[in-house]
Amino acid sequence: MRHQYNLETRCIHGEDRESADHAFGSIPVPIYQAATFSHPGIGESTGYNYTRESNPTRAELERVVASLEGAVDAVACSSGMAAIGLCLELFGAGAHFVCSQDLYGGSVRMFQTIGQERKRTFTYVSTADADLVEKAITEQTKALYIETPSNPTMQITDLEQMSRLAKKYNLFLIVDNTFLSPYFQNPIEYGADLVIHSGTKFLGGHNDTLAGFLCAGNEELAKKIRYLYKTTGACLSPFDSFLVLRGIKTLSVRMEAQQKNALSIAKWLKNHKKIRNVFYVGLKEHPGYEINRKQARGFGSMISFETDTEETARKVLENVKLISYAESLGGVESLITYPMLQTHGDVPKEVRERLGITETFLRLSVGIEHIDDLIADLNQALR
Repeated sequence: MRHQYNLETRCIHGEDRESADHAFGSIPVPIYQAATFSHPGIGESTGYNYTRESNPTRAELERVVASLEGAVDAVACSSGMAAIGLCLELFGAGAHFVCSQDLYGGSVRMFQTIGQERKRTFTYVSTADADLVEKAITEQTKALYIETPSNPTMQITDLEQMSRLAKKYNLFLIVDNTFLSPYFQNPIEYGADLVIHSGTKFLGGHNDTLAGFLCAGNEELAKKIRYLYKTTGACLSPFDSFLVLRGIKTLSVRMEAQQKNALSIAKWLKNHKKIRNVFYVGLKEHPGYEINRKQARGFGSMISFETDTEETARKVLENVKLISYAESLGGVESLITYPMLQTHGDVPKEVRERLGITETFLRLSVGIEHIDDLIADLNQALR
C-alpha cells in the first residue's frame, strides 16, 4: 500500500511527488508559457491542447490544492472573485442561496448585482444559528453559502450542522475556506460539496499575485466545473500558477508562524485601554472557539478589533510604520484594513453597522515579522 504523505509534505511535493516527472529533472515545476500544444496525430493528444482548458504548470497546482483540500478536483482561476463567479454558474435562474450574514464585501457585491441580474436571490442570516438557517430555506433554495471564520467579524459556523441541513433539504453546501486555508481546515471532510479560496491570500502567501480556486467534493460536480471553466475562460496563467505553487510550499510554516504571532497580538490588544473588543477565534472566550477547535486544526492569523473612538481607529491606520495600511490578507507582511471603507465599502451602511462594521472597527492580517516588532508598532500607533 502506498504511503500517504502528511499535509506538510503534500504542500511541497503534492500527492505523488509531482516533481519526479518534470522535464530534465527540474525540481520546481517548469513554467509552460504556451497558449497551445501540438497534437502527435489526428485524434491524438499529449493531454494538453490549449491553455484556457489545461496547462501543465497549472495542472500541477490544481492537483496539489485538490490534495490539500481532500477534493476530487480543483480548478485554478484568475482571482478569488472569478472562482466565486464560476461557482454561481453551476446554478440556474431562480436559484436561492442562504448565506452567512457576514461575508466578504466583494462576494456581497457580486451576489447583489450580477447574481440578481441573473434572477438569483440571496438571504443573509447568522449561520452560527442552525435554526435561523433552516427557517430561511425555501422551495427555491439550492445552496448554503458559508464563510467560517467569517470576514471580518470572525463568526464561526458549525459545518457538520450545515451539512445535515443541506442533506435534509437536498442542497449544496459551499464553503469559502480562505481565512484558514486547507492547512488548518478541510470543509469537504465535514460535508461541503464545494470549497472556494482566494488563492491571493494564504495559499499564495506573498501579496504578489491574484488567484482563486474552486474545489469539488464529487465527480459529477468536478465534470460540470471543468466544462464551465474551459467555456468561461477564468483560468489562471502559467506564471501565476508557478508563483502560487511556490507559495504553497511554505504554507505550513507560514501558517504556524502567523498563528503564533496572532495569538500574542490578540492577547496584547485585549489588555490595551484603547481597545474595546477583540475578535480572534484563538481566544477561548470567542463564542465559536469550541466549534472551530472541533472542525479545524488551528485558528489562523486574522484578527478584528474595535477601538474606543473613530479618532483612535484612524490614528492607527495613519501611524503604523511596519504594518501596512492595505487591502488584502494572508501574506508574510502584516496588513491592517478599514473594512467600512475598503473590503465592505459596497455593503449598505445599515447592514454594516448591524454587523458591527463601524468607524471603530479594524481588521488585521498578521504576518511573520518578529512579534516584538509588531506589538511595538501597534503600541506606538495607539499612543
